[in-house]
Amino acid sequence: MRRMDDNTAHEAIIRRAGALDAAQVAEVWLRSYDAALPTVRRAHSDDEVRDYFRAVVIPERETWVVEEPGGPVVGVLVLQEGRIDQLYLAPDRRGQGLGDRFVALAKRRHPTGLDLWTFQVNTPAHRFYERHGFTEAERTDGSANEEGEPDIRYVWDGRGAATQNRPGR
Repeated sequence: MRRMDDNTAHEAIIRRAGALDAAQVAEVWLRSYDAALPTVRRAHSDDEVRDYFRAVVIPERETWVVEEPGGPVVGVLVLQEGRIDQLYLAPDRRGQGLGDRFVALAKRRHPTGLDLWTFQVNTPAHRFYERHGFTEAERTDGSANEEGEPDIRYVWDGRGAATQNRPGR
């Protein structure tokens, strides 16, 4: 397994997803979800997830992918109406700056603010989003999501956007 260093992470390409990316995007989502959330019951089968990305996510939502030059898709970011709807990286690509680049892109696309939901059991995601200036806005018992899993809504209000990602902050 090759680890990307900081230079390689910056060489990775972020671009809008197209129809031909749907299969790879779904596979990243499936691998990432299973690795990050092993205790959370998925509400849909692998084939249903693949169909959803092909028929709904890619054609109807603002979907971005990250790929290594000449390589496969290793991450997906889905934005919808000021919300980070999905942010998933291949398990072997976490901690290499790709998620940081996705959040920076989301903030540029929605400079007045963003929100997102993450499961309460996903403490690495809490640390990641809090590091990027998101704050907890509410907690639920999970009765409103398909998984029935308690979750947290995070918000970033866009204030101080010009200084939040400066080195040393």
